[in-house]
Amino acid sequence: MVYPFKRYVEIGRVALVNYGKDYGKLVVIVDVVDQNRALVDAPDMVRSQMNFKRLTLTDIKIDINRVPKKKTLIDPMEKACWCEEQVGEQFMGQEADRTEKTGIS
Repeated sequence: MVYPFKRYVEIGRVALVNYGKDYGKLVVIVDVVDQNRALVDAPDMVRSQMNFKRLTLTDIKIDINRVPKKKTLIDPMEKACWCEEQVGEQFMGQEADRTEKTGIS
């Protein structure tokens, strides 16, 4: 059976912020607020709500409980190869292609 999607919005899913002041940061979805927003957190930012349109889901999934404390969240992130270079290469290549097409530098 072939599934149409590979990445689902779920608690523990790592996402890349693609718009706003946190552009380019990796965040973890810690709770789903409604069908348009999620509560996200990262080691270097304050926990906040973010619209799904501002997030690009990655293949990385961390096994955490719903709305964990910051201390509890940092350890699983480090164990799960919390590496911006690995995910950044995957998505920054797409960004370079996009700027080439539009002619913006």
